[in-house]
Amino acid sequence: MSQAHNYAPPPGSSEPGRLLAVSDLHVGIADNRPLVESLRPTSERDWLIVAGDVAEQVRDVEWALRLLAGRFARVVWTPGNHELWSTAKDPVQLGGRDRYEHLVAVCRELGVATPEDPFPHFQGPDGPYAVAPVFALYDYSFRMPGTASKQESLARAREAGVVCTDEYLLRPDPYGSIEEWCRQRVALTERRLAAHDPDVPLVLVSHWPLVRQPTELMRYQEFTQWCGTELTADWHRRFHVAAVVYGHLHIPRTTWYDGVRFEEVSIGYPREWGRRGHPLGLLRQVLPAPDAGERPGVRRELLRRGTDA
Repeated sequence: MSQAHNYAPPPGSSEPGRLLAVSDLHVGIADNRPLVESLRPTSERDWLIVAGDVAEQVRDVEWALRLLAGRFARVVWTPGNHELWSTAKDPVQLGGRDRYEHLVAVCRELGVATPEDPFPHFQGPDGPYAVAPVFALYDYSFRMPGTASKQESLARAREAGVVCTDEYLLRPDPYGSIEEWCRQRVALTERRLAAHDPDVPLVLVSHWPLVRQPTELMRYQEFTQWCGTELTADWHRRFHVAAVVYGHLHIPRTTWYDGVRFEEVSIGYPREWGRRGHPLGLLRQVLPAPDAGERPGVRRELLRRGTDA
């Protein structure tokens, strides 16, 4: 593992830094590329979280992360399903864990933090926060209501004409299934979170939502089975978590679960943002907490309550 990077403000600088977040850039789509080119910090101290689905081809992922790493003080990335797809057009013909490890190597060359690195510490207004990129995948446990197994849930989705492209392009090699890979990633991540200093609050960063509730707004409920795992449902309560950042759903919004703020930060596809625009902005502010001035003292109390649960 590479060494942790704790960002120090430039000498003489007085501008406060922000922890910003975005996901689902999809820069392989021509109309999305100018949006990514427009992403800029407002301070030389600003950090950027990129919560997956940058692109399908490695060269596009590298282009976007190189651009952003050259602008922001620190970039933190975790993969989405699109980065993990094995497509015929990609010169990098790797799949499964090998593809993921190749992407991690690319990120390290760019100075971008990954789920395989020590959690970088962002200096917030009230102390340090550990930014923890999570790569946990999914295991089909967000099954369709009324179904008792993965097979039954998948069959229901196929009958409705809803099948995620992952079924064709996301290889689990060397694991026997996505579920097996998911269990391995969850176990590894839980060990790291349990070993983390509980006095330093966490910002958890995952492409897939860590709880099922956000999927309730999805138009096609058959798709929820590709959206996460029940194994992560209590992480925001078990650990000292300040906020959770995720994407994948293409439903940008802010919600609260058990007193913890969850931010869905996706840009999504042109057919989506062309219709709704970007009412919450292209970049979401995670820290300082947007409501900190309105509710002084509340945030830390909620965090401590989560630690004790």
